Amino acid sequence: MEKIIVQGRLFFGIAIIAYGVENFFCAHLGLTVRGVPWFSTNPLVAYPTGVVLIVAGLSIVTGVRARTTAILLGILFLLYVLLFEVSAVAAKPMSVSVRTVFFEALAMSASALTLAGTLPSGRSEFRPWDTVLAKLIWSGPYLFGVSSVVFGIDHFLVLNFIASLVPAWLPGHMFWAYLTGAAFVLAGISI
Repeated sequence: MEKIIVQGRLFFGIAIIAYGVENFFCAHLGLTVRGVPWFSTNPLVAYPTGVVLIVAGLSIVTGVRARTTAILLGILFLLYVLLFEVSAVAAKPMSVSVRTVFFEALAMSASALTLAGTLPSGRSEFRPWDTVLAKLIWSGPYLFGVSSVVFGIDHFLVLNFIASLVPAWLPGHMFWAYLTGAAFVLAGISI
């Protein structure tokens, strides 16, 4: 189990570093991308965000204050969901693309919080906010499970589009679309 946790920590950290690098490219090229991570074309926002994500990813990869960093990333992504995506979903609740961005951000928050729960805290003294953090970390797998169920349901709502994403050399495009949607739902329920 320890090997899986270490590998998961490395993959997650590398993905966060890639998001940080992507922020630089998007800012440099003037691209805006809605979703996680949020890419702003405003260099005053995009470049510091890129630096923060790269430093956070390096912290997670190297294991230096990885638990604290994972908690902070989980909170950062959750704040993104609450501050930016809730209103978008409220405005267009039936939009699969808007809902997907909301649950992608929520899944990123959940992943960071779940990772934090697998890492040792490294201290023994109790702080007043530890109870709140423990509940937030505890919610990680549940938020991820709910996100997975929504991803699966959304697959069924746009089956033809999902089937079009299956590589041309692979037969049975619709089968793979159904299978992926079912796998998301079943994985989410099992989590």
